[in-house]
Amino acid sequence: QVQLVESGGGLVQPGGSLRLSCAASGSIFSFYAVGWYRSAPGHKREMVAAITSGGANYARSVEGRFTISRDNAKNTVYLQMNSLKPEDTAVYYCIATLRPPVWGTMNASSYDYWGQGTQVTVSS
Repeated sequence: QVQLVESGGGLVQPGGSLRLSCAASGSIFSFYAVGWYRSAPGHKREMVAAITSGGANYARSVEGRFTISRDNAKNTVYLQMNSLKPEDTAVYYCIATLRPPVWGTMNASSYDYWGQGTQVTVSS
């Protein structure tokens, strides 16, 4: 049974930084892709970043501010978020797939496994 557990969310002021972590129950080597998806009432739901052995992809809204990375030894994927804005407020979900995403790495519908989410609030 694949389990993904997010941590690192919280309240931060605009312009601040947070690092989210996604710990997988098994080896992340087994995942073809791991990504971060966010959802907030009244805001656009979107895939913000994804990482495969071939590299990383980002949504335009976060490119240059967010960085996705992986630590294979710790079976953990990270999302470093800098220069946070109020519109980044959302529940962030770690998602993963064992097979090549049918609709591409930046389409959340391609992913089979989801964590429980962690709340990120950007507010002064």
